[in-house]
Formats: sequence, C-alpha cells, structure tokens
Amino acid sequence: MSLEQDTEAQSLLTRFLRLRRGPWENLATVIIAIGVFMLMQPFALSLFTYSFVTILTGTVMFIIVSHFPE
Repeated sequence: MSLEQDTEAQSLLTRFLRLRRGPWENLATVIIAIGVFMLMQPFALSLFTYSFVTILTGTVMFIIVSHFPE
C-alpha cells in the first residue's frame, strides 16, 4: 500500500468516526422501514423470510447508535 493510499484510508476512517448520532439513526430507521416493507409485501417469500432479521438489525443498531454523542 502506497503512502497516498494509506492517507486516503486514514481520511476515510476519520470521516467514518466523525459521524454522529443523526446520520446513524437515520440509517437505522431506513433499515427498519425496509424490514417492515419486506414483511408486508405479498410477492416474494424470500423477502418475507428475512424481514424479521432486517427489522431486528435496524432496532439493535438504533439502540446502539442512540448512545453515540450528538
């Protein structure tokens, strides 16, 4: 890995760690909404099958993220 790539990776990591509660809560809410949509749609059984896992993931993520600093 070159020095330039290493600097880009550190910059990306720094930006990732700077994210605060707001964007992460929004992402968790979107994941929960996707899970609810998967649960209520009548077309694909595979989406229905994974809807609970998706909702659970979003809920756990929201609980964890709610402890992040603002």
